[in-house]
Amino acid sequence: MILELKNITMRFGGVTAIDNLSFGVKTGEIYGLIGPNGAGKTTLFNIVTRNYTQTEGEVIFNHEEISDLKPDMIVQRGIARTFQNIRLFKSMSVLENVLIGFHNQANYTYFESMFRLPRHFLFERKLKKEAMEMLERFGLVEFAEVNATSLSYGNQRKVEIARALATNPKLLLLDEPAAGMNPNETEDLSEIIRRIKDEFGLTILLIEHDMKFVNNMCDKVLVLDYGEEIFEGKPSDAIVNEKVIEAYLGDFKHA
Repeated sequence: MILELKNITMRFGGVTAIDNLSFGVKTGEIYGLIGPNGAGKTTLFNIVTRNYTQTEGEVIFNHEEISDLKPDMIVQRGIARTFQNIRLFKSMSVLENVLIGFHNQANYTYFESMFRLPRHFLFERKLKKEAMEMLERFGLVEFAEVNATSLSYGNQRKVEIARALATNPKLLLLDEPAAGMNPNETEDLSEIIRRIKDEFGLTILLIEHDMKFVNNMCDKVLVLDYGEEIFEGKPSDAIVNEKVIEAYLGDFKHA
């Protein structure tokens, strides 16, 4: 297991968002978190990336307890994420947004940067070359100097994933990557995710409501309802499970 969550409980005041939940993600698999709105999926992402500290339980990544680490150290350990609502730097170009991801790997000192010494420039050129190669993987080279937020929704999502990938993660967390995309964009994204998973040796944990996307992408899914596990197994079995159907129908009735 590359990621293990053991007996995780998350309370916000008197509200229990996650209730004594345990599961593990195997190295190299694509693991899906699904469930109705409010089931606790994004809360779990925030716990793994240390934006939240769980009330109870342990988070283990690569056999190391990470519950006491700060978010920047989580990135250094090899966990990266995207967000349900795309978060790009509005004043920056596509290239600059992706370059931000690479800078956790900078090996020059503050002194070298402040005085613009040669090693600083050499490393910055290296990062720019790598960033352009990353954009090429996502078919975004032609937009390198374009303001990132002026792109189509689908391309903005690609920029966000490219920036996360630039941090050199072992585990990539994708929060509703196909949300807002048309079928062609979704299929294109599926192919990109499969390709980068194999090319970079990634493990992927994703949240998604598009069940066709989940069924095509995921090796395994965990279905949550009100912070509790109601199913774990193959996506094809999840969509015919009575508890899963009841959870989604209940969400639909109260939408």
